[in-house]
Amino acid sequence: MAGEPQDDCLFCKIVAGHVPATIVRETDTTVAFRDINPQAPTHVLVIPKAHYADASTLAAADPGLAADVLRETQAVADEDKLESYRIVFNTGTGAGQTVFHAHAHVVGGRGLQWPPG
Repeated sequence: MAGEPQDDCLFCKIVAGHVPATIVRETDTTVAFRDINPQAPTHVLVIPKAHYADASTLAAADPGLAADVLRETQAVADEDKLESYRIVFNTGTGAGQTVFHAHAHVVGGRGLQWPPG
């Protein structure tokens, strides 16, 4: 069920403390942690603690929680003193989503070209 922890979800396991992560921020509704395969000096994932498969599902089901995720992306950027950065939500396998728990990538600390790879 949407919003409920999933036994087979890596990010739900991080939220529960069953899988280690380098957590940089945590609120009542979100967790932010360093990506294990960083693509830039700052590469942090911001996830809702509640399980939603992707950003569009999250936004439709709980717009307030989606706003919490976006608010935390700014907090991550502020803590890492980023003047510019990119927020990426991959939605679906064709877009590169590999963990089906909504998450925002905060990427910065180097020049970012467009279009992305």
